Formats: sequence, C-alpha cells, structure tokens
Amino acid sequence: MRILVVSQYFWPESFRVNELVEQLVARGHDLTVLTGRPNYPDGEVFADFRADPARFGRYGGARVLRVPLKPRGRSSLRLVWNYWSFVFWGCLLGPWLLRGQRFDAIFCFETSPITSAFPALLLRRIKRAPIALWVLDLWPDTLSAVGVVRAPWMLSAVGQMVAFIYRRCDLILAQSRAFFAPIERWSGDPGKTRYFPQWVESVFEDPSGLAAPPPELAPYAGSFKVMFAGNIGEAQDFPAVLAAAAHLRHRTDICWLIVGDGRAAPAVRAEIERLDLGGRVHLLGRHPLERMPAFFAEADALLVSLKREPIFAMTVPGKVQSYLAAGRPIVAMLDGEGARIVEESGAGYAAPAGDAAALARAVGRLMDQPAPARQAMGQAGRAYAMREFDRAALVSALERWLAEVAGSSEPAT
Repeated sequence: MRILVVSQYFWPESFRVNELVEQLVARGHDLTVLTGRPNYPDGEVFADFRADPARFGRYGGARVLRVPLKPRGRSSLRLVWNYWSFVFWGCLLGPWLLRGQRFDAIFCFETSPITSAFPALLLRRIKRAPIALWVLDLWPDTLSAVGVVRAPWMLSAVGQMVAFIYRRCDLILAQSRAFFAPIERWSGDPGKTRYFPQWVESVFEDPSGLAAPPPELAPYAGSFKVMFAGNIGEAQDFPAVLAAAAHLRHRTDICWLIVGDGRAAPAVRAEIERLDLGGRVHLLGRHPLERMPAFFAEADALLVSLKREPIFAMTVPGKVQSYLAAGRPIVAMLDGEGARIVEESGAGYAAPAGDAAALARAVGRLMDQPAPARQAMGQAGRAYAMREFDRAALVSALERWLAEVAGSSEPAT
C-alpha cells in the first residue's frame, strides 16, 4: 500500500510512530511522512537539523517531508503557536509538497494536540484516501485535567472540534479500551473504533547485551533506586511523588531518580529544595531512548504516576509497556487501566492516584521483599508485555485494518 503518515512529531524526536514507519516499510509498503521541524521536548529546533535539514529527509526507507512550525518553547503562548503553526503550514504546504502523489490510506498520529489532524483531513479530501487516526490523548478531557482549559464554553467548543475530526475519520484507533466510550460519544459511530495499544519499543525487546551501567548512576550504588523516566509535566503529579519521598526520608537506603525533562522540571526542582529532599531525590536530565534499557536495568523499582482525573484513569502511559519489558518491578501511583495492567501482570504494586502515603507504603513494601521475589515480579511483567503488547502482532492488525478501509473507499487520486 501507499501510505501517508501525518504527524506533528517525528524522528529525530522519540515517538513510537518512528518504529511504526520502519515496520511498515520493512513489510513492503511505500511510506511518506508529512511532519514538522523537530523541537520536542526542549522547545527549540534540534541543532543537528538546523545545520543540515537534508540529512533528515529519509527515515527507515520512508520519504520525510517537513513543513515550518513555531518551536514550542517553554511558555503556554509559544505552545499554542506551535500547535496552530503546524495546522497552518501543514494545510498550506502539505498539498503542494504531496502534489501528484497518490495514497491508498492516510495514518494520523494523534498525541496532543488533536489539531494536528486537520492537515490529514484536508489531504483525505484532496487525495480521496481513507484516514486512520491513532488517539493517544483524549481531548477535551486532557485539557480540563491539566488545567489548560477550564471554562465550560471553551471545553464545549473543543468538544465540537473533536467531533468534527472524529466524524471525518474512517478508522479510529484507541490506545486504551477505556477510550472507546468517549471516542464513540464524539464520533457517533461505534463501528469504526479499534483497540490499538502502544507496543514494546524495539530497544527493550532483547535484554541481552545491555551496555555497561550508566556512569550517571554510580553515585547511587548500594541504594534502593526508585526511577522515574520520561516527561516531567503537570499530568505526572510530581507534588504527590515528592510528598511520598518526604514520607520515606527516614529511609537512608533509598534514592529517587528522575530521568527526563519537561515543562514542569523547574517547579519540581524548586519543590525538592523546599522539602529539603536534595539528598534523596535527584534529577538526572534527559537521555536518548537507546540508553534507557541500561538505566532501567540498574533500577530497583520503576515509577509511573498520573494525576487523579477521570481521563488519566482511562489512559495507559506509554512508559508502562517499556517498564514491563525491562523486567524490573513497578510501583505505580495511578488509577484505572494503568493500575490494572501493573497489578494484573504481577509486576508490582499500584497506589491510588494522588495518594502520596499509599505510594510510600508501596515503595516500602517492595523494598522489604527479598531480592528473588522482586526478580520474579520483573520477570512476570516482561512475560506479560511480550504477550499483550507484541509489536509484530499489532502492526499486522493495523495492516489489515488499513487494507479494509482502503478497499472500501474511493480509489486514490
């Protein structure tokens, strides 16, 4: 099939859509990617890309076409500009960059913002090709949960925009089974939603041949290491995480390691200082995805957290699959689907979202387990991940669904 992928985010930014493109090309499909200039998560266009944009014109055998966009920066205003600049330039330049090309299907990668679907919808109309939208972030629910939008009339307006987008999609892929009801409420058609969770990333598939322990972790040798990896944002509820660390400040054998960066990082640093947790909680900065297996292998527990909000109870953070595959015990502070997976897999313990005391108890309980019991938890989690989130099986399902919608649509033109 000739497949167009529309995504505001793409390599060299680290998202699963990169692996999806590689996999589809490897299976013989002809892939073209329409995306923007890489600037996530630091908010500035990558220096390597600025120096030589032509070097980023192909990825995994796919052609990559890029439109201008405003880098997301660190302010809310810059972020809004970033969102709408991709819509503007994607709709204005996308049809020109893709002129004369035919496609059998369009795949749209939709993590925030959902507005990134607008160029895909325009191209659906121009190319007369069906569109599949992979929903990783539910709007308007997420906007309300993180406090970006609170006014009921604005949430209603965003909801109408979401309905407009969903109703023009031929296939909607939900990252969580709990997403089905909200998606179907806005789409009005339960028949076009499919379950398509995030898979285990390739760097975590083979635990053999790990790199040497990261030197960044050397100062914490001998401590029980609770490690959080990923975005440091409002949704991750770091105030509650740090409150849990404060509950356990008397345990001199524990350290909390935060591997990542994000818009809330300055506030987290300030809260660590305010709570006098500098000797217990350490921010190690962002590191390439390829190094994460080595970081995870040295952790005694991997931490995942989300705020107490109905939308987050429906969400399965992408790091859950990576954590499970890493074969290390997990401590979770979240509700709903994510907590269910952690507990069902036998990989660790889940505390209710926002409950710092319960998280502290879960960490203490894990610390008190003998090493063989913790190892068994990690092994159970890895087995569950390989069974439930197998990348090859999921990509095969996507191939089948795209072929079905392509076969039932008007011919590409």
